[in-house]
Amino acid sequence: MKTTNISKLSVWGVLITLGIVYGDIGTSPLYVMRAIINSSGGVNESVIIGGISCIIWTLTLQTTLKYVLITLRADNKGEGGILALYALIRRHIKWAFVLAIIGGAALLADGIITPAITVVSAVEGLRLISANIPVIPIVLLIIFLLFFIQQFGTNFLGHTFGPVMFIWFLMLAVLGITNIIGNTEILKAFNPYYAYKLLSNHHEGFLLLGAVFLCTTGAEALYSDLGHCGIHNIRVSWIYVKVALILNYLGQGAWLLMNQNISSEINPFFSIMPGWFLIPGIILSTAAAVIASQALITGSYTIINEAILLNFWPRVKISHPTFIKGQMYIPSVNKFLFVGCVFVILYFQESSKMEAAYGLAITITMLMTTLLMSFYFYVKRKSLSYVFLFLGAYLIIEGSFFIANMFKFIHGGWVTILIASILFYIMFVWYKGRTIKQKLTDYVYIDKYLSMLVDMKKDQSISKYSTNLVYFTHANNVHEIESKVIFSIFNKQPKRADVYWLIHVDVVDEPHTMSYKVSHLIPETLIRVDFKIGFKVPTKINMYFRKVIEELVLNNEVDITTRYPSLHKYAVSGDFRFILTDRVQGYDFDFKPFNQFIMDSYDILKKIGMPEEKAYGLDTSSVITEKIPLIINKGVDFSLTRIKD
Repeated sequence: MKTTNISKLSVWGVLITLGIVYGDIGTSPLYVMRAIINSSGGVNESVIIGGISCIIWTLTLQTTLKYVLITLRADNKGEGGILALYALIRRHIKWAFVLAIIGGAALLADGIITPAITVVSAVEGLRLISANIPVIPIVLLIIFLLFFIQQFGTNFLGHTFGPVMFIWFLMLAVLGITNIIGNTEILKAFNPYYAYKLLSNHHEGFLLLGAVFLCTTGAEALYSDLGHCGIHNIRVSWIYVKVALILNYLGQGAWLLMNQNISSEINPFFSIMPGWFLIPGIILSTAAAVIASQALITGSYTIINEAILLNFWPRVKISHPTFIKGQMYIPSVNKFLFVGCVFVILYFQESSKMEAAYGLAITITMLMTTLLMSFYFYVKRKSLSYVFLFLGAYLIIEGSFFIANMFKFIHGGWVTILIASILFYIMFVWYKGRTIKQKLTDYVYIDKYLSMLVDMKKDQSISKYSTNLVYFTHANNVHEIESKVIFSIFNKQPKRADVYWLIHVDVVDEPHTMSYKVSHLIPETLIRVDFKIGFKVPTKINMYFRKVIEELVLNNEVDITTRYPSLHKYAVSGDFRFILTDRVQGYDFDFKPFNQFIMDSYDILKKIGMPEEKAYGLDTSSVITEKIPLIINKGVDFSLTRIKD
């Protein structure tokens, strides 16, 4: 799907936004009213009008006010989403990573449930034509094809998404209006009194919030796709989308008021369609469901890519199947989502049974966004009254939705929690494991070793290891270096080279930053290159490093010609060898139980993830990985007794 930046307001920008942002929330009319009917235990006027009143005010308070008007302002250089929001405050509130991980894991879990429930809900409309039509095989075929084509890129489909969704919302509005005309009493739903009356008087009133919440599950996508579409296009397109959604819900309600004796198995979404329009309506519904699924799949790729750069996820293979900016394909994530979707479809079989699993995860994400937004307001020095008003209001609203959804835990909600928990475990272990290793990293001042480096370069008795020797360093200070690098150069095996390079990669909070700085610590002998890479920029360090070398050569700052006399006169470029150092736990030391569990799990995940040399895009034929022990018990005092002959 095309994901180029279209930040300026335009007709084309609004149309593209319809295709990118609103697939999830736009297909909610497929199942929301049916979910309310099933949860209420019966159809009557108070349930119908009160339920739609709850929908209208949920879309207003949750989607319009919180996300469209407030949260979209919290952009990170034009980018949005829970991880982009975390990047804005992580330097100020260190423990906020827990909120970001919880929200990110829940959002990824939602990416599994959404394709399943939307596609199944759409295809189930075929049962109105014939009850014997095999829905599940058709759904599995659609899901298989959807995930299969990801590897080839979806830009050829992306051009149609906007127009299809425009027609979809137009269809929702027209169907709604034609049914409202037949029973205008449904317009009373605009009065919030009927929502209050339903929630307070109905015996299942509070629990109905779990079904009502399904109408706003796609609201988080408005914020996540901020960087793709721009705030103005999202806000303008939301007006059209919200009007269409409310009209359709009102139309379903008007039809239900006139057919209160129907079975709870009937889906009012398809029932309000004229008979002659049923097949085109099902086809369009399926197309909208596929677009919603594609948006969640693409969004999942984006989340994982950001998580990798923020140290929340092991490095995995990322492909770019097309030349369209921002489009990516992550095979491991694609397989995970596909297996998860198939499991959900086969386990629940019917969309009505998936409703219990749906919504719980995204409620958790919204709660985490609320907390992070409150910290963002605090960091931006908003008045405390504003911060607490926002925090208090949405903790009450979303907390109520969360509690209502938790009542569905044993009826399928556990599936969402299980998936989110697995994802949280991976993200938490990876982040904490790297943090533990970083805390145990010893740094030394490189200045005291400069003369040693110069002397070793001149020492002909040491065999030359490489013309150019490259190390990666995590030291932020240009005058510091990890002791493990010094150990590798001088102790593990003296490595004589003509030019030593130190590469430091700093993943910064700004999403699209790509800059570098060169420090000549020893002219023509020791050079350090500091890259500043945004958290949405691929870490193709080998490519970036080559570009830096080209510019340095062009500026006569470095000579990369080989130093071997027989080759130097022919201007042959010298070889480059990369040394990666990996500190491993020794057998003579154990962490405290919790940290040991984290490190054991971290080692397992590290084996599953992509090797560091591949993650950096290095030529594996010129990379050496050295394992160096974690020397963390060097201060232990003990004595041994020598036995004399």
